[in-house]
This record gives sequence, C-alpha cells and structure tokens, in this order.
Amino acid sequence: MLLSRLLRVLMASTWLGSSIAQKVTQAQLAMLGQEKGAVTLECMLSTSDPSYSLLCYKQPNSYSQQNATDGRYSLNFQKTRKSIQLVISASELEDSAVYICALREATVSGVMEGGVPKPQGSS
Repeated sequence: MLLSRLLRVLMASTWLGSSIAQKVTQAQLAMLGQEKGAVTLECMLSTSDPSYSLLCYKQPNSYSQQNATDGRYSLNFQKTRKSIQLVISASELEDSAVYICALREATVSGVMEGGVPKPQGSS
C-alpha cells in the first residue's frame, strides 16, 4: 500500500514598521497537505494605512538549503480584501517549513547626495 507523504506548514505573522494600528493574521496556524497537491496559505491585514506592502517569507530548515521556488510558488494579493495568499502548487516534502506573512509600511527611499535625493538610475 502506497501512503502519501504529508508536508507540514506553519504560519507566523509579523509587521515591520510603526505606530499605526495594524495587525496581520492567518486563519490556520498550521496545516497539512498531501505531496504533489496544492497548498494555499492566506494572511489577512487590518490597518488604517492605505500605503503598505504584504510580504511572504519561507524560513528554511537549515542554512544550507536553497530557497528555490521552481515556479511552484505564487502570490495572490487582494488589496480590497486586504489579504495575501501564498499558493504552492505541486507541493513537495521539502516545502515543509515555517512561512511568515509580514506587513511593511510604504517608505520613501533614495540615495541622498548633499541633502538632495539622487534620481534613481543615475551614477
């Protein structure tokens, strides 16, 4: 009898940034999925800031493991629902990991030269 191997996925959430009231949550803190099946992880956002980024990270099991996705990972961001879904198609046992949803506020970034922002792409 052939048994399907299961992959285990743990979700964590965090936010990177400030004092604006915000929260990132996920419906399932852990899930099991069958190898070769699709797995969908969803994080929901509660914030009053209209300018933000939602990110998903995979925490590798070891430092030597490469975090390659081979085109099997995709993100579905739904701004009106304030949610992000990480979909792993054709999951593999090696996909077992902690996945982290993070909220990052929009920031102004640029290289400063003499107090004046340096235009992007110039040297």
